[in-house]
Amino acid sequence: MIDVPHRANEAKTLTERWGDRRGSTVELLRWLEPNRNLSVHVLPVANQIALTADRMVEACPDGPELTTGLRKLLEAKDCFVRSALSAP
Repeated sequence: MIDVPHRANEAKTLTERWGDRRGSTVELLRWLEPNRNLSVHVLPVANQIALTADRMVEACPDGPELTTGLRKLLEAKDCFVRSALSAP
C-alpha cells in the first residue's frame, strides 16, 4: 500500500484513489501497490513503481493501452523488486 500524495493531509492507496476506474485498471493497481512486508531496502523500489502507476492513471484514460501499459509496468516491477532483493 502506498500513500499517494494528492491532497493535503489525506493519503489514499492506489485502489482507493482510482477505485471508480475500469475494472481491469483497478485490478492491476492492486498488484502494483507496494507490499509493506518487503524489506526496507526493497520498499523504495516498489514505492517508485506505484508512483509511476498513479501518474499514468492520472494522465491516461481507461482503455486497452492503459491496461497494457500497467500490465507491462507490473512485469517491470517484478524484475526491479527481484533485482533489489538480490542486492547485498
